[in-house]
Amino acid sequence: MSNLLGPIRQLGYVVDDIEAGMKYWSETMGVGPWYYNPEVPIEDYRYDGQSYKVRNSVALANSGEMQVELIQTRNDVPSMYRDFKMNGLRGLQHVAFWTRDYDRDLEMMQARGFTVKMSGCVGRNGRFAYFAEEQHPGTCVELSEVMGPKGRMFDLIREAAQGWNGDDPVRPFLDLSGN
Repeated sequence: MSNLLGPIRQLGYVVDDIEAGMKYWSETMGVGPWYYNPEVPIEDYRYDGQSYKVRNSVALANSGEMQVELIQTRNDVPSMYRDFKMNGLRGLQHVAFWTRDYDRDLEMMQARGFTVKMSGCVGRNGRFAYFAEEQHPGTCVELSEVMGPKGRMFDLIREAAQGWNGDDPVRPFLDLSGN
């Protein structure tokens, strides 16, 4: 287990075709079911401190305790995903640590010299920050707040993967508005 923020909880893959990615992971790797949102509602999105309107598709599934995230960018605004693709890369782009005390853990990471490159919020209690420090592709670190509706959805995704028999491999995201 990592001594940074506990265990790594998510592997994030940047893909060109998210539908093909879900098909591969479910049919070949046996990972699913996938919870898919063709346009994740990201609020207060920032890249290098500047605000943008980002459009990303995201699919989430679990393999045991590990969550796998597939990300496809749908516009050309600045993002770490776009940077990854512009460098000719596809595949593992980040590892995510989950937190229930976002402010404390963000402060701790910044005290250790980590710099926020990209951030935003998905629903209530769904803040995230990606740190600029990378040693090689696939080692970008994300800090993800997992509480409220987002936390409940992540629990449902993990539970749905337990004993999944391959039926209904792609399902819609739950409502993350906080209701």
